[in-house]
Amino acid sequence: MSQVDSIVLNPVVQARGELVLPGSKSISNRALLLASLARGRTRLEGLLHSDDTRVMLAALRQMGVELQDLGQGVVEIDGGAPFALRDADLFLGNAGTAFRSLTAALALMGGRFTLTGIARMHERPIGDLVDALRSLGADVSYLGNEGYPPLAIGAAPQSGGRSVSVKGSVSSQFLTALLMAAPLLTAQTGQDLRIQVDGELISKPYIDITLAMMARFGVTVQRDGWSSFTVPAAAAYISPGRYPVEGDASSASYFIALGALGGGPVRIRGVGTDSLQGDIQFADVAQAMGARIERHPQELVVSGPCVARGERLRAFDMDFNRIPDAAMTAAAMAMFADGPCTLRNIASWRVKETDRIHAMHTELAKLGARVESGPDWLTVHPIDAANWRSASIHTYDDHRIAMCFSLASFGPVPVTILDPDCVSKTFPDYFSVFQHLVQA
Repeated sequence: MSQVDSIVLNPVVQARGELVLPGSKSISNRALLLASLARGRTRLEGLLHSDDTRVMLAALRQMGVELQDLGQGVVEIDGGAPFALRDADLFLGNAGTAFRSLTAALALMGGRFTLTGIARMHERPIGDLVDALRSLGADVSYLGNEGYPPLAIGAAPQSGGRSVSVKGSVSSQFLTALLMAAPLLTAQTGQDLRIQVDGELISKPYIDITLAMMARFGVTVQRDGWSSFTVPAAAAYISPGRYPVEGDASSASYFIALGALGGGPVRIRGVGTDSLQGDIQFADVAQAMGARIERHPQELVVSGPCVARGERLRAFDMDFNRIPDAAMTAAAMAMFADGPCTLRNIASWRVKETDRIHAMHTELAKLGARVESGPDWLTVHPIDAANWRSASIHTYDDHRIAMCFSLASFGPVPVTILDPDCVSKTFPDYFSVFQHLVQA
């Protein structure tokens, strides 16, 4: 997509058609790291092509990982730990999945690394992960504000501990990073590593993804509820040979919404009942709001009311702790509900690519919605036909804000999306796919 300052979306009435989802961001960056650590050659298929995967690929190349990008989402990697080059300055943009997982892997591998990102990445907390790594003997220091990137990493732990505790309330990515890096430590110590979660663990489905993928690469983690995880002393990553990346379930949420708002049917290929990703649960949210969903192993077909003709979705009051990314789509759909909609347990929104509670509150209000919010909740009142206002939506360099507010085009006024290219983080072709599916 060429750089454009804004895109104007005129009012639409219907949505129908089919699409193939891009690969999952969460799975793509996990797969890149696991394949790089695993002994043998791995062929990754369906890999997401986006800013987040681009920075991960660039970092792995800097560390001497042998990889070939064959195009069309296919990358072949000859893996093995430790990496060939262990002295690098890595720029990781705003890719949280890359930053957190590489921090843990490199800290337990050891070397001389600096990890930096864009200004927003340097505002995203990482202290809980650094504290856990330091307790294992890792040499990690802050190059700026305490508790936040950028980071410097030094020598590997000389004698790693047998257990470590990490807080689970800020980001599940901290636990994911420790889990994926743990076999590097157990290989050195010859001992099991027990990872204990301090407090409530948010976004549990993302940990399910991590555990399933580690098992596919040869490491089975013993789990005691959601409070304790044990990585065995003999853990070692081995290539599965071929690893297909499923479609992105978070991205699917926007097209589930299209079918729910615009009549449908919208056929979404790449995720379904076989999906590893927790965000597939967004289909249940849409169904509760009045969508009709056919579920198949690797696709969904969504139909629903036609809100542009005055029909309404059903209001909701739900806990979104398990699916915080897809929850943003529900907040946008709330503009078309038959009553106020409340999203609860979404504190993690505040430490994402932007403060998403503030951003959604601000931008929904521009369109005419009455909005209330607190530390971990958001209530959106639907917009009556006469109260819609045309607005320019600030996207905060946050791909999900841009994609969510495309749904406002089911209202009766044009909406302008500023900096639409921010969707390149996960879905570079989003707006062309969107335009292909909607009709005025």
